[in-house]
Amino acid sequence: MKRAFLYVFTITFFLLPLINNDFQACAETIHLTLDQAVAIAMDNSFRIKQLKLGIERSRQWLKAERAGLKSRVYMNVKAPEFQAISDYKWDSVVAKDVIVRQNTQMWWMNLSIQQPVILFGYPTNGYLSLNNRLYQYNQLDNSNWDTSYYNRYFLKFEQPFFQPNRLKNDLEDAELDLEENELNFLDDQVDLIDDIADDYYKLFRSAMNDLIFVRYIDDLHRIEAIAHCSEQDSANQSIDCVQIQIEIANAEEKRAQNQSDFRLEATRMKQRLRLGETDSLVINPQMVIKPIDVNLEQAINFGTTLRPRMRLLEINRRKREIDLTNIEGWNSFRMNVEMTYGLEKQDHDYHDLWEEYDNSYSFTLNAYVPIWDWGQRKARIEAGKISIRQTELYQEEVKSRIESEIKNAVQNLREYQKRALNMQTNVKRTYDITSLSIEQYAEDKISLQDLLQTLARQRETENNFLDTYLGYRKSLLTLITDTYYDYENNIKLLEKFRSSN
Repeated sequence: MKRAFLYVFTITFFLLPLINNDFQACAETIHLTLDQAVAIAMDNSFRIKQLKLGIERSRQWLKAERAGLKSRVYMNVKAPEFQAISDYKWDSVVAKDVIVRQNTQMWWMNLSIQQPVILFGYPTNGYLSLNNRLYQYNQLDNSNWDTSYYNRYFLKFEQPFFQPNRLKNDLEDAELDLEENELNFLDDQVDLIDDIADDYYKLFRSAMNDLIFVRYIDDLHRIEAIAHCSEQDSANQSIDCVQIQIEIANAEEKRAQNQSDFRLEATRMKQRLRLGETDSLVINPQMVIKPIDVNLEQAINFGTTLRPRMRLLEINRRKREIDLTNIEGWNSFRMNVEMTYGLEKQDHDYHDLWEEYDNSYSFTLNAYVPIWDWGQRKARIEAGKISIRQTELYQEEVKSRIESEIKNAVQNLREYQKRALNMQTNVKRTYDITSLSIEQYAEDKISLQDLLQTLARQRETENNFLDTYLGYRKSLLTLITDTYYDYENNIKLLEKFRSSN
């Protein structure tokens, strides 16, 4: 037992550093920006993956509908069909039904090449086909088998009239489904940006607060050095030194609490981005303000043309129009024309089946004439028209709402941008005032209380600038999501996502 324990301990002792090195190698330090956080979220989001699969499914359905407009070759085969049954049939000689015993065998094949009829690039809902029908029919007459062969080549044309164009509607519906899924994908990407931005700016605030605390603590240490606190005995320190050390201790405690909040928020962000637990998130906060001049009319135009919401409503309205077309074709007057022309031959000898064909043709016109349905079709059509009108009213409502949102977003951006630029100037002034106050304190021109008040005003100004800057960033993000236009990079979001993909 002792030898076994010693053996395990020795192996563990030598392998533990290797395991720890591998563990550290797997961990990754990520210098996170908002764009990078969004990119990671899009790569790992289950919702985005589902939408991508939905787009691919719609593409396959559209591919299937387009393939339906091309030639199709198929064969129907009965090989064989046996019937040995008794059934009643009308006998005109005795003028009554009689039970007849039938014993038949059939081998049957129909080969067809079918092509939808396309005029000016649009399907007419009709079909043109080239067919070959061949069969062998055997009947048992008493104890003898009577065999007949039949062969026919013919061209067939089928065309419905006064009916909804099923081929055209199905193709358009598949195209609208694909566009709808692509727009939903874009819409969810933008929603994801908005959601990730909220979590990211919490991290940004904590990281920036840490820099503010670091700057404040460094200033306190400078003051501590000016007061020569390190040269004084702890029992005989001056009041200034005691007060400075208390301020340093309080500031370090607040910074430690802020760092703890950052770790908690970083853990939530890693879970949100589905990153590894050992990964580290690092935020390098930089408050850069790029003045943006937004034209209100252009922004409203972007919001009503680039935003998927309006196009999705237009797609919904078009689908309701297609549904109305199908409703109007229900229980209405309609006609079907079917024409065939070809060659045929029937013979008892299979070898003679391929010579001296006879002409064959057929023409059929079917018509359905509704007489009375107690207003059912009319009520259905009226309900379909009301549904379209509801969609149009909702489109007008959404358009008005989008215009109002964009006006508010532009106004908020202008206000926050102006305030942020002013606060940026004020922060630079407070730095100059603080430096000057520290110099005056070193020359005994001001008291420590006055200097600490100056530092407090600097921290307050920095915090106000941080609040204003985050308000500026969020108002800009709101305008971007409302208009689907990136004003910082002067690019449409649709083009931006396409280039990133």
